[in-house]
Amino acid sequence: MKEKNILAILGSPHTDGTTAAMLDCAVRQAEKAGYSVTKVNLYEKNIAFCRGCEVCYKTQNCVINDDMREITALWRECHTIILAAPVYWANVPAPVKNMFDRLLGTAMEKTKTFPNPRLKGRNYIILTSCHTPAPFSWIFGQSRGAIRSMDEFFKTAGMKPIGKIVCAGAAKKKELPKQTIKKIERCIKKYIDQNHSKNIKTVIK
Repeated sequence: MKEKNILAILGSPHTDGTTAAMLDCAVRQAEKAGYSVTKVNLYEKNIAFCRGCEVCYKTQNCVINDDMREITALWRECHTIILAAPVYWANVPAPVKNMFDRLLGTAMEKTKTFPNPRLKGRNYIILTSCHTPAPFSWIFGQSRGAIRSMDEFFKTAGMKPIGKIVCAGAAKKKELPKQTIKKIERCIKKYIDQNHSKNIKTVIK
């Protein structure tokens, strides 16, 4: 795992939509700061459904030979994940949920009680857009539901949140709102500052 490696995942079928624009904004900010960003579009990948065999609990690798092997390797190499996924029925789109299912043994170790996380030391940023306008997207559980779903995976994997940003009322927006851009920029700056501070402390020790 390299501290300047970021994996940016697009979980939307629209490469010119609001969710994609949010991810592009985050990637630009990270690259400006000298971070190496690898971008993956889940809709361009061949990812089969999880078979529920649970072999990955022991091997930490899925038995299915498809594009998830490449994605799993990227998860292990990166320091931070930026996941951008729109709201589908108060949840994430199917390819995102499928990725979570296929990362089962990579993310956690099965025990008799609560699972042991296997991706400790990594961070995550969540970006999501919702057609429902604010504040109803949150009040009625639309964007809140999608964030909860993503949070559940990341936290179980032992990863730490840097930020969670919602762009509500996306259906009526022709371009990314300035307020959303500022939130993303602040989020990336926070991540960079925290990472820089950590590196300074490491050198002092």
